[in-house]
Amino acid sequence: MKKQQPQISEDKILEASWELLGEDGIEKFSLRRLADRLGIQAPSLYWYFKSKQNLYQRLANQVSRLILEEFHSEGDWKEQLKELAITVRSVLIRYPCSTQLMMLTLPHEPDIIRFTNRMLLCVESTPLEEEQKMQVVTTLVNYVFYFVMDDYQHQRNVSAILKDQETPPGEELIRLLDSMSDTDVGLFRRTFTNGMFKLMGTDRAFEFGLKVILLGIEQVIKEQQK
Repeated sequence: MKKQQPQISEDKILEASWELLGEDGIEKFSLRRLADRLGIQAPSLYWYFKSKQNLYQRLANQVSRLILEEFHSEGDWKEQLKELAITVRSVLIRYPCSTQLMMLTLPHEPDIIRFTNRMLLCVESTPLEEEQKMQVVTTLVNYVFYFVMDDYQHQRNVSAILKDQETPPGEELIRLLDSMSDTDVGLFRRTFTNGMFKLMGTDRAFEFGLKVILLGIEQVIKEQQK
């Protein structure tokens, strides 16, 4: 008796894609591995997605839709941008490799376009020029993207080091710093010793960076109003 092909759908494909991305990262992601996870032949996926890039676009669109659903702010432009940044980070953290997907895709999906439009609406009331408004939202979202991706990659690097060697990475670094002169590493050593690097990826670090960006935008607006 011929074995029946498992029933799949776009939603099941997207769900399985997130699982694979969470397990091995985007570097090892492939349609063949996705098909194996779903228990189907790889060509069957092409009924739903023309290519891996097309699948990436749909995953990014899903992320954009979630951001739009969770973002709620009726304050001034500053409050809206702050809440938007916090919402974007919150969603990206929950979906593995979603930052990379957002950076690898173009705004050719409905919700990605709506997300971009919503960002622009946050600064529509400001006296900034159109070009500057686009630069503002691009700078803000790139900050969030790189903050999340940097923390994600840092955690993966630490896990890989712990897996490959018995010595904790901190002890290895201390030995290296002790072998170098104050001229070369004095400030770095002091920062590391005081535990400043432990702030990387934290809410406190994120909020400070966000504050710097918002104050910078505010200063540009004040200069234009003179």
